[in-house]
Amino acid sequence: MPIEPKLKRFNQNVLSKYQIYNSIFMTLPFDTISKTVTLLPLFYETCKTGFAKQEDPTTIVDTFFKKYQARRSPESQINLLFRFIQYIERQVVLFDAVEDAAFPIVNNMEGIGTLRNLKESAFAEHKKQVLQDYLESFKVRIVLTAHPTQFYPGTVLGIITDLAEAIKEDNLTEINNLLGQLGKTPFFKDKKPTPYDEAINLIWYLKNVFYESFGGIYDYIQQNIFDDKVIDNSIINIGFWPGGDRDGNPFVTPQITLGVAKKLKESIIKNYIKDIKYLRRRLTFKGIRERIVDLNHRLHNTLLHKSEASQITLADFRAELNNIRTILIEEHQSLYVDQLTTLINRTTLFGYHFASLDIRQDSRVHDAMFRALVGELIANDSDLFPSNFFELELNEQLKHLAEIKGTIGDIVFKDESAINIVETIKAMKFIQDSNGEIACNRYIISNNQTTLNVLQLFAMLKIIAFGDDLTADVVPLFETVPDLLAAPQVMEDLYSNPNYRTHVAARGNKQTIMLGFSDGTKDGGYLMANWAIYKAKEALTTLSRKYDIDVIFFDGRGGPPARGGGKTHQFYASLGPTIEDKEIQLTIQGQTISSNFGTLDSSQYNMEQLISSGISNHISDKNLEMSSADKLVMDDLANLSYKAYVDFKKHPKFLSYLEKMSTLQYYAKTNIGSRPSKRGKSEGLVFADLRAIPFVGSWSQLKQNVPGFYGVGTALKFYEDKGEFEKVQQLYKASRFFRTLIANSMMSLSKSFFDLTRYMSQDPEYGAFWNIIYEEYETSKRLILKLSGFTELMENEPIDKASIAVRESIVLPLITIQQYALKRIQELEKAEVKDEAQIEIFKKMVTRSLFGNINASRNSA
Repeated sequence: MPIEPKLKRFNQNVLSKYQIYNSIFMTLPFDTISKTVTLLPLFYETCKTGFAKQEDPTTIVDTFFKKYQARRSPESQINLLFRFIQYIERQVVLFDAVEDAAFPIVNNMEGIGTLRNLKESAFAEHKKQVLQDYLESFKVRIVLTAHPTQFYPGTVLGIITDLAEAIKEDNLTEINNLLGQLGKTPFFKDKKPTPYDEAINLIWYLKNVFYESFGGIYDYIQQNIFDDKVIDNSIINIGFWPGGDRDGNPFVTPQITLGVAKKLKESIIKNYIKDIKYLRRRLTFKGIRERIVDLNHRLHNTLLHKSEASQITLADFRAELNNIRTILIEEHQSLYVDQLTTLINRTTLFGYHFASLDIRQDSRVHDAMFRALVGELIANDSDLFPSNFFELELNEQLKHLAEIKGTIGDIVFKDESAINIVETIKAMKFIQDSNGEIACNRYIISNNQTTLNVLQLFAMLKIIAFGDDLTADVVPLFETVPDLLAAPQVMEDLYSNPNYRTHVAARGNKQTIMLGFSDGTKDGGYLMANWAIYKAKEALTTLSRKYDIDVIFFDGRGGPPARGGGKTHQFYASLGPTIEDKEIQLTIQGQTISSNFGTLDSSQYNMEQLISSGISNHISDKNLEMSSADKLVMDDLANLSYKAYVDFKKHPKFLSYLEKMSTLQYYAKTNIGSRPSKRGKSEGLVFADLRAIPFVGSWSQLKQNVPGFYGVGTALKFYEDKGEFEKVQQLYKASRFFRTLIANSMMSLSKSFFDLTRYMSQDPEYGAFWNIIYEEYETSKRLILKLSGFTELMENEPIDKASIAVRESIVLPLITIQQYALKRIQELEKAEVKDEAQIEIFKKMVTRSLFGNINASRNSA
């Protein structure tokens, strides 16, 4: 039976079902819901018609009330707007659940980019051995972070999961009950979560999604590519930042880190116990059942921290499982051997750690900690540092740090920052001893600018806990454009240092380097950030190969294109031989975890896409290396866009526009994350202190999405004006990397809606600034269409385009209310006598409106 076109499958299984279940939602027997659902379609049509006439949000809201609800009091009008917000939030949840349920129908789970497709292509080209060889060394590591982009509380995420399952089964009774539950479940959190709360929320995905889906992927590879042979490689790793990432988050303490590591170990052991209980019911054979029962008891003892002798180590657990497997094969006709092998494979993937806890801190904080630590060591007459250490020349300091030996001993530190770094590093060592080395063996230095930043941490790790046997990787994170340019020199200093080079050799001759897309885009604009990272990767690959070191690039990516998100797997598929790609490592943040990896189907599909994108280049004969002529054009485009973006940032209205005309100041009030919304303690808005998430998210709320396209149009127009547009067209045709950049920028443009804020063009203070943004949007859109040959944005991605269209239509009334509230706040604050109560009501309205809009976008922050 032929498969229907993808768009038809979307319309039948997503759009039609959403409309059906939304009608059920409208009939729920809740107070006030009948009036809300009756009036909301009328409000939507008023918004749609009003914006088509270029009316402003205030006029649209006023028109709606005059036409349909003229008798309502001002207070009643406000209450209705709040009910609209609440209802739209739940419509977004319903659409998410319907899309999740239809995922394996809309997406071809065996099509291009899946493991089955990869396997069949390799086998057809007689490259089975090539594929096997590469899989024995290749890895994908997704790192779950607690970045505050998840606006759904855990209770709502649970409803989405259950609702998706009920929709899959067309269980109308359960759907009705879950919609009822959804109607009564609050979305807003009264207080911020703790870092431990954030960890617990993400561990849910480990236990309920990744354990099954990633285990299934590994089983498939072993059975279908390796013919059931043992694979000497885990292939998939999971990293974990909640409880370990203390960059800008003072609430992450060493005690929190230890608590999260303990919870991770307990969680994976509970999953193993569940599988052992299943095997206990099946492996009832003489000589085996007793051994399974014993494993069950010893795992329970390990979970409950009973006497060491009664527990079981990971090595012993795996050895016993393999012994039982041998007996099953030799004496019991391999009965249930596949189920047992699945458990063995999961111990390969998850060990006793479940996910590897990364530690991260800012280099400037490290410097303060280091100075406090060394100061107290000198004051206590320690021989680790000379008394004049801070007066030494830089090269002498570097030499001393690289060669340092000894320990801090039993000195009792008094400075809070010294105590913190000592306890943090000791916690790393404790976690390794308890959960295995892989459980906590990376320390990331964010905002890394110099060689000194790396060697300060290198020395502290050794003298505090690890000594010469340093079983941890020091990972510099380069983020801004200047830091990316400086990265090769920093790494050359390290590689050429004999002590650091010995450490790298002991770590398997591998060096991980993290590159930050979010702050790179915030600093240098979309094209320059991506191109600067591409060039840094090329330079660092060349350098690392010169020193015979395998460099591993760890990409700090967010959800939207402006933060390195979008079609992520296409970026990895576009890398040529000049960039090392034996491992793919990237952060998966907040909202993207639930939207791309939140279900068994989506997590399997997206992980397979990542694995396939990293491997397909190596079994293909296609040359992806960018030509020197294309590189010159790409370099020129990046520089042109960079200048345009930097000039834009320097505009005298840039910061105040964000502060006064956007939702920036409201992000801190949403209580979605434990960390503060900005780095510094300054009272006013300082660009350097501004975090990338609220920065990008604020542009998204305005439906302007500036970080995803600004400068692109200016750069393309330069070539058009010169009559050399064919050079850019040649680059687009030849370079998959550039095509992916443009495709992601199209997504940002597609999610923009300037009619929402067109009224700002008449604002006496910000009108000219708004027009600058709009002009760049129009130029970018026109020339991207010209470049791609499309008649409309994203026409080659009909499903994503259709999904975005539905989501944007759902939230149209919501963003209208948000702009109406912002405008009312401005008016009320300008009044001679301020009505503080009214101002607070409208501020609450703005804050509440953030949730539905961000959740609808799925990758907007």
